[in-house]
This record gives sequence, structure tokens and C-alpha cells, in this order.
Amino acid sequence: MTRRLLEQSKLCAIATVSPGERAHVNTAYFAWGPAFEIVWLSAPDARHSRNIRANRSAAVAVYRSTQTWGRADHGIQLFGAARELRGRDARAAERLYAERFHAYSSDVDAYRFYRLRPRRVKLFDEHALGGATFVTAAVGAGGRLRWVRTESYL
Repeated sequence: MTRRLLEQSKLCAIATVSPGERAHVNTAYFAWGPAFEIVWLSAPDARHSRNIRANRSAAVAVYRSTQTWGRADHGIQLFGAARELRGRDARAAERLYAERFHAYSSDVDAYRFYRLRPRRVKLFDEHALGGATFVTAAVGAGGRLRWVRTESYL
């Protein structure tokens, strides 16, 4: 279910924390790897990139924006640590990104790849889990998920 939810959208919302402890959100195209790591391409001088350099705590929300109120919704939230990638890690992120976005061109020198390594994911899929039900799982080695809790708000 987690992989399917990530595959259903190409955009994500990235939440970061500023040095002044203020919340910031940014939307970006993303790709993802086998351990549910989220990678995106961004300018190092962008507010969210500067925030990540100062405080690696970040969260990403992935959902299809065309969902309709009152119907079965679905999405995923990932919580962990983010950082700018260099060297081999940046090349691996670029491969993931290029596989997902065939129009991607590597001649974007002003941009860098970033990665969120999630420690925890929160899933909602009302068709599969029922209305207003959220499942939280810890992300272990190799992307193994371990159930933590289920919340229902009905």
C-alpha cells in the first residue's frame, strides 16, 4: 500500500523548520527509493534548502490533489531527516529522479538533490482502511515497515 500511495502522485509538500522555529512548506516534484526515501531537486538558496542545512528535521506529504471531498481519500506522510546530497548519493538520487521524470535534463547546475530519510510514515487509504483511519509505521533497515499504531477519528 505504501509504494502504491507514493506512485500515485508526482508532487509532494515538504515541511521544514526555520532557524526561528517557524514552519515552512514547499511543493516539489519527487522520486522515491526502495527504503521510502524521498528525493527532490531544489535550489540551495531556497528557503526550505536553507532550513534543512540549519535543522534536518523535515516531513513530506504525498497525495493526489484531484481527490474529491466526501469520497474515499488516500495519501502518505513521511517524517524524518533531510539533507543535501553530494557525490555518490547525489548520483543515485539523480538516477531515481531521471527514471521517474523522463523529461529531466541534468543541465541544471544551479540545483542540488535533497533526500528525506523517513523514520516514520503515516498512511491513509479510506478505500482499504476505512474512513478517517490512519496507520503509523516505523521505517526500519531496508525500508521494512513495523506497525506502530492505528488511529480512527470516526
